[in-house]
Amino acid sequence: MDVMGDKATLLDTGRFVQPSDRDETGDGEAVDEARTRLAAQAGDVEAMSVLGAMLLRRGDLDGAEPLLRAATAEGDRAAANNLGVLLHQRGYTDDAAGWWRIAAVAGSAAAAHALGRYHRERGDEPAAEYWLRQSAEQGHALGAYALADLLEHRGDSDAEQWMRSAAERGHREAAYRLARALDRQTQHEDEYGSDNGVDAPPAGGEAEQWYRQAAARGHQRAALQLGAILERRGELKEAGRWYLTSAKDGEARAACALGFLLRDAGDTESAAVWWLRAAQDGDGNAANALGALHAERGETQTAERWYRAAMDAGDVNGAYNLGLLCAEQARTAQAEQWYRRAAYAGHREAANALAVLLLQGGDATGAEPWFSKAAEAGSVDAAFNLGILFAGRGEEGVALPWYERAAAAGHTEAALQVGIARLRDGDEREAERHLRCAAGGGSAEAAYRLASVLDSRRPPAPAHELGEQVHEKTECEEWYERAASQGHRRAQVRVGMLAAARGDVVEAARWYRSAAEAGSRNGAFNLGLLLAREGSEPEAAVWWARAADAGHGRAALRLALVYARRGELAEGQRWADRAVTLGPGEVSERAARLRDALRQELTA
Repeated sequence: MDVMGDKATLLDTGRFVQPSDRDETGDGEAVDEARTRLAAQAGDVEAMSVLGAMLLRRGDLDGAEPLLRAATAEGDRAAANNLGVLLHQRGYTDDAAGWWRIAAVAGSAAAAHALGRYHRERGDEPAAEYWLRQSAEQGHALGAYALADLLEHRGDSDAEQWMRSAAERGHREAAYRLARALDRQTQHEDEYGSDNGVDAPPAGGEAEQWYRQAAARGHQRAALQLGAILERRGELKEAGRWYLTSAKDGEARAACALGFLLRDAGDTESAAVWWLRAAQDGDGNAANALGALHAERGETQTAERWYRAAMDAGDVNGAYNLGLLCAEQARTAQAEQWYRRAAYAGHREAANALAVLLLQGGDATGAEPWFSKAAEAGSVDAAFNLGILFAGRGEEGVALPWYERAAAAGHTEAALQVGIARLRDGDEREAERHLRCAAGGGSAEAAYRLASVLDSRRPPAPAHELGEQVHEKTECEEWYERAASQGHRRAQVRVGMLAAARGDVVEAARWYRSAAEAGSRNGAFNLGLLLAREGSEPEAAVWWARAADAGHGRAALRLALVYARRGELAEGQRWADRAVTLGPGEVSERAARLRDALRQELTA
């Protein structure tokens, strides 16, 4: 409320000359007050009004009241307004309103503002609007802001006009609220389009200007919002400056944001200082950040304390993080308790984690509704997990829509499952699209399956032609190689086969060996073939033995032939028996004939 009313100082009237060498210690003000007091004692009405305002501002109500009453009796509207302020401070609100009315009728914009506030506090909105509008139309910033606030409360479209008027006159809260309103308009138009069908000018830049104006005048939340805008734009240095300004003024969220900015810059220690400050001021996000920091350091008790602080501050992430901490420590019952608490509060990832925990404990029935709740709330992992749950029951048709939902949100493994399902349905084109998404997301299995799809489309090899053949790597080979480099064993075998077909024995052996050492029986078998052709049959036999022990029938037959050639008939017969068992049919027939021949040789 404007204590001084319409007259800030007698210097504005020109009746007194301002000294040019005013003492910076305040002696000049004392001289001015003494002169004003002398003038008031001499009966100068304006001096009485100004002196009364000085004393009122200082808190000397007893000294101010007789001066203001005397000036008011002589028709000074500023004194009438300030007398209203004085009575309001003493608790005589109705008496104050009477004097404000006298001053407002006389043209005091400050009194009209005060009278409008008085009526609004009593629920008389028509009277409040009348007087606030009188104040606002005279250019009073507080009146314009109060009118805008009243109109905004009623949903009146004129609210923005008066909020802008107040902001233009330097009202920092008005500047902040105007910026927030422009932000909301921009978000609405981005989502739904302009109401009139015409592309509206972007309000983002204008909103930033008002945030900047409010922040420059010391508005904490405006400085916070400005910092966030600059951070999103990548202007981290300036963002940090505004976060710091806001944080120093006591805005906990700015201190928290500054902490994250410092952490991302590698200054964890400084980040922790600001997080601590914000957490002590009740910021749950900062408490969570401190908890995570201590958890990373292995300080689990301190981490748990901060997670609990976050939860006490109303941040549901605190309960979720407590669940994660307990799960890492194999405290399953406590993890379930915290997950459940966060899930009931609407934390979707907690709902998903709770469902996973229940599923791991064998409670698929209890897990399903939590997966559903999390998925419907937008959890991509939960949608994928629902797909796994239904697929595990053999309900592929029910699983597929959940896989598709997760895949549409960029889930790599879900895209792979959709691709496999489309291949199974014969929709190769859709399968390829999803496999490309999954392979691009880093799935080795998807890269292998995509390569297989592309491989099946390759034209047959051309007839033998004279001259040197130039081999150009196809797209399917590139996908095979990507999968192979990620450790996919079947892809490694396939890359080895392609290299062998080109005559690159060294490259083929490298990939076969990688697959074999990772447990691929086909890789071991093919490596054995390659070694045997190069004259290294003893080493080949070692790899065939490994393949045969893993269930490879052709490897067992090769071993039987090796031992038969060496004259080790009993060992040859043993491997022939194994080949008969392992198959496939053609191998079983050949192995049976070899076994019978070896048996006859042994009994001869």
